[in-house]
This record gives sequence, C-alpha cells and structure tokens, in this order.
Amino acid sequence: MLDLGCRTGGLTRYYAEGNEVVGVDVDREALERARERLGIETRWADVEEELPFADGSFDVVVAGELLEHLADPGAAVAHVRRVLRPGGRFVGSVPNAFRLKNRLRFAAGRPPEDDPTHLQLYSPARLRALLGDFADVEVRFAVGRFVPLHARLLANVQIFSATKPEQP
Repeated sequence: MLDLGCRTGGLTRYYAEGNEVVGVDVDREALERARERLGIETRWADVEEELPFADGSFDVVVAGELLEHLADPGAAVAHVRRVLRPGGRFVGSVPNAFRLKNRLRFAAGRPPEDDPTHLQLYSPARLRALLGDFADVEVRFAVGRFVPLHARLLANVQIFSATKPEQP
C-alpha cells in the first residue's frame, strides 16, 4: 500500500498492521514520526511532481484528506495511476465542501472554507471528473451525525474509491 500525505500516520495506523505500507509526505519530520510510530517505510516526495516508484508497484494507494491541498491534483492522480498495478484501487477522502454549513457561510458573504490550506473544493461531479481515467469510481458521503437525514448536505467528508483498468 502507498499512503500519500501520510503525515505522522494518523490514518495509516488503521491499516498498517499486516500490510506492507509506504508512507509519502513533504514533511520530513512527520515522516520520521510515522516511521518510528508504525515501523513503516517512508519516502519524501511531492506528489504533484513525481512518485519515486516503478510503474505498477502498488495494489492500493490511499489519499486521505490530501487532494484539496494540492495546486495540481490532476498531476498527483496521474502519478497514482502510473504506480498502481492494473486492477489496483485508489481510495481516499476530501472534505464535502458543498455541505450545508459551507453553503450558509457563502450565503453570508464569507468563504465556504475556513482552512487556508484548502486550494480545491470538490463536488461529487468534480471528484468523478478528476478520477475520469479510472474505472468503477464511487463517491459517497460520510462522517457526521446527521448524514442519514441528507448525506449530500450534512456529511463532512466525501470518500472515494476507483480502480485502475486492467487494460490501458
């Protein structure tokens, strides 16, 4: 497994045991803590520039809460596609930027996001378009106690899963 933007391994810890995991991040100190905490291999890399792995190296690539921070998420997704083996899965999450809370902030004349590191806002359609070179793309809404009432408006997060096609 390849964990992009792994930081100190907060998400990685849930699937590290029993799997061969490589964590990638641009923060060397965070990578060191992930390596020490979880015993995983870590690599410094800028996911928008390149991923220092051979084609088809991974069965799974995880990008939890990463894509919204990138200036060029399309470049990162292209690198993910290259390092995934055919049939491999790309999974991750992005904030639900168009949830009701953010819409109300916008209607009140404030930015919909208060995190200045979020460079991208994703609707399900935009997320599907970003993953357009993949097959079996699924986008779902999650996280939040009111999700069962209206997932699109009340979920905090969109989770996605996509498969690299077997044939180019």
